[in-house]
Amino acid sequence: MELRDYVRILHKNWVLIVAVTLIGIIAGAGASILMTSKYEASTQLYVSVRGESQNTGELVQGSNFARQSVQSYVNIVGTESVLGPVIGELGLDETSAELSGRVKADTPASTSLVNITVSGDDPIEAAEIANAIGASFAHIVQDELEATEDATAPSPVKLTTVQPAIVPEYPVSPRTNLNIALGALLGLALGLGIAVLRTVLDTRIHSLHDIEQITDAPMMGGITYDPEAKQRPLIVHADPRNPRAESFRTLRTNLQFLAVNDESDRRGRSYVVSSAGPSEGKSTTTANLAIALAEAGSRVALIDGDLRLPKVAEYMNLEGAAGLTDVLIGRAEVADVLQRWGTGQLYVLPAGKVPPNPSELLGSKAMGELMNTLHEHFDFVLVDAPPLLLVTDAAVISKRTNGTVLVAASGSTRKQGLEAAIRTLEAAGGHLRGIIVTMLPTKGPDSYGYGAYGYGGYGSDVAPQISSDTGQLSVQGKPRMFGRRGQTEQGAQS
Repeated sequence: MELRDYVRILHKNWVLIVAVTLIGIIAGAGASILMTSKYEASTQLYVSVRGESQNTGELVQGSNFARQSVQSYVNIVGTESVLGPVIGELGLDETSAELSGRVKADTPASTSLVNITVSGDDPIEAAEIANAIGASFAHIVQDELEATEDATAPSPVKLTTVQPAIVPEYPVSPRTNLNIALGALLGLALGLGIAVLRTVLDTRIHSLHDIEQITDAPMMGGITYDPEAKQRPLIVHADPRNPRAESFRTLRTNLQFLAVNDESDRRGRSYVVSSAGPSEGKSTTTANLAIALAEAGSRVALIDGDLRLPKVAEYMNLEGAAGLTDVLIGRAEVADVLQRWGTGQLYVLPAGKVPPNPSELLGSKAMGELMNTLHEHFDFVLVDAPPLLLVTDAAVISKRTNGTVLVAASGSTRKQGLEAAIRTLEAAGGHLRGIIVTMLPTKGPDSYGYGAYGYGGYGSDVAPQISSDTGQLSVQGKPRMFGRRGQTEQGAQS
């Protein structure tokens, strides 16, 4: 992953990361509260060698002897010989082995010092035990281990307490600040790990960047998410200043640039709009894009090519009983079922009745003739087709158009599904012209927003007619004769 991918992960999962870090802090603080406080008391003894002579050489020799012997002395601090008398003296309710587990003895390097540290729940008791062990240790070394043969003569080794144990004021455990810091670090690491794991395991498409990793097809744009999309699917018409409506206008501009190629000259500016799976917004995208194109002055034909689950007529509040299927079986002429919508030059061809053989109808010769006719009289022809992974209808229609535009829903479409849809289209000989990402959030790392703009209306409410003699399209009440891709006899039409 690139640096921007990690930044996106942090941006997208910062709430999770902060929450897990806080849990780590709370866990560290809770552990500190639940742990029993431990205190440590230490005493320090100095080991020296007695000698009557003050000769420097003898003093050095005695000092070296003490340093060499002190390590052996340290090892006996935790023995029964030293701890047994302490247990009896203080009346402790534990064995020598148990007490030994709370006692630590060491000697600093190159010194004749012995440090004895005792830990315990009671600070007073810890100090008393440390001092008692120091006294018992000194007695064992001086009077037993290093005793002379002459009982009246003093031991050559002397242990002097240089630092008696004092009652500690603060516990050494738990270390609340340290536990909280460790809890925060562990929580942060766990939060980051979960965030990265979620991103790696999440195969859904969330942004335009995800699309770029799947295909080299042009990114035609993104449509922002609108929670009220079901209540007002035709957002370009219902609320022109909505950011989602501006998304379709940007998409319109990109489509106009995309249409400049050799296929456009041969087949006209016609496109199939499909998706990998259902409920990804292809029908509303097609309808709103058609409205946006008509607002810009283009003559647009919108065909509901989803002969299995048609939605265009419902969204646009048109009569859908007769439509594409009637034209394909020869029951009606296209001019009879093509319906004018709105005040612009937008004409809608509903699906009509659902047939038992949609794929055969869409791949028929009649469909090819219909597309050729529409290419002659419209600037743009948009076909709303079923999902590619469910049926082959979209791939069949794509061969008769300038190509296919795929719709992918942010947070819904799987990357594997989109890849499979692209392979299906290519295997059928279709051409992928671009990708549109719908339902993009307006905030966050995957956001895709625009400012608000307003557009006026165009044209008048009139009905189209195609002359059976000349094959030319005219508008009732305000006749116009259109040539190839909407050109008038007097000049090119924008």
